[in-house]
Amino acid sequence: MGVPKKRMSRQKRDSRRANWKVTAPNVNTCTNCTGPVLAHRACPACGHYKGKEVMKGAEE
Repeated sequence: MGVPKKRMSRQKRDSRRANWKVTAPNVNTCTNCTGPVLAHRACPACGHYKGKEVMKGAEE
């Protein structure tokens, strides 16, 4: 297993970590109620997924 011979400087360490970014989740619109819904999940407002009702929504 590789073991570092020298201590890594703060600049080198931090420049490597600079590419770790958090991206916002993709938010789509529901085809039934046009509300915001996360991708590949049932709509929390109406309970529809891909045009079919799969659970009871908050409105009911």
